Amino acid sequence: MSTDWTSAKLPSYDELPAFKNFPGCAWSVWGADDQLGTVNLLTEALVKQSAAEEIRDDEIHINTQSGSQWDGLRHFPLLEHETFYNNTLAKDLPQGINPIDDPHQIDSAMTRIGIQNWANHGICGRGVLLDLVEFLSKDGVLPYDPWTTHAFTVAELEACAKAQGVSFRRGDILIIRAGFTRKYYESSQELRDSLRGKPETFAGIEQSEDMKRFLWNNHFAAIASDQPAIERWPTPEGVPHMHQTILGLWGMPIGEMFDLEKLSEVCAEYKRYTFFVSSWPLNM
Repeated sequence: MSTDWTSAKLPSYDELPAFKNFPGCAWSVWGADDQLGTVNLLTEALVKQSAAEEIRDDEIHINTQSGSQWDGLRHFPLLEHETFYNNTLAKDLPQGINPIDDPHQIDSAMTRIGIQNWANHGICGRGVLLDLVEFLSKDGVLPYDPWTTHAFTVAELEACAKAQGVSFRRGDILIIRAGFTRKYYESSQELRDSLRGKPETFAGIEQSEDMKRFLWNNHFAAIASDQPAIERWPTPEGVPHMHQTILGLWGMPIGEMFDLEKLSEVCAEYKRYTFFVSSWPLNM
C-alpha cells in the first residue's frame, strides 16, 4: 500500500539518519526503490489544493544549462563517496553516449534516478516567491552584488516571508529572487560577455546546518532561484556543497536561472506571493 504523503508524518531534519559523514539523509523516508525524492510530496490532493492559487498562462522553458533548468538526481553526487540519490553508486550508472534502438526496451540501469521520472510525474504545486531583491533593497539599491559571493541566511529568508505575509505549507515550491537576472538585464552587453572569462561567483543561500533544517523541516518539494547555482558560490573552503544534501540526500529538485522579473512585478502588484506552478522537465 502506497503512502499518502499529503498528511503522513515526516521526520524533522535532526531525526534523519546520517549517510557516513553526511547528516540528514532522507533515503529511508521515501523507500529503497524511490526515484522521485521530495516530488513525492506533490500528491494529487496537494496539487488540487494548490490549483486554488489561480492558474495563469503556461510557460515553456528549454531545459539546458544555458537557460532555466532543473538539476536532476544524476546531476550532483555525494562527491567523496561517488554516490548519488538513494545510494545509487556512480560506477553503476552508464557513462558516455549510449545509442538505444528501441525506446520501449531500455535497461533499468540506464533510467535509474533519471529526470524522466519527474517529467512523467510533473513538478506542479503551490509556488512561494521570496523576493529578496525587493525585501533587502534600500531606496532601490541592493546591499550586495548578485554577481559576487554572498550568503543569504535563514533569518533573512524567514524575515522576507513574514514581510510578504507568507506562511509555508508542506510541498511548497520555494522560489528565491536573488537579483542575478535583474543585473544581467540591466548590464551592457560588454559586461555580460565579460562573465565568460571570470571565476563563477554568485549570491545564494548559505551552506549551513540551519539552512538544511529550514529547507527540510518546511518540507519543500522543490527549490529554485534566478541564479545559476541556488547556493552561495563558491562554497567556503572545506564546506560541502548544498547540492550534495539537497539532491544527493533528499532528492529535491533544484531550479536554476529562472527568470523571475515579471513574476516579481505581478506579485508586488497583487501583494500576493503564492501561486500555482506547473513545470514539466523534458522527458529525456
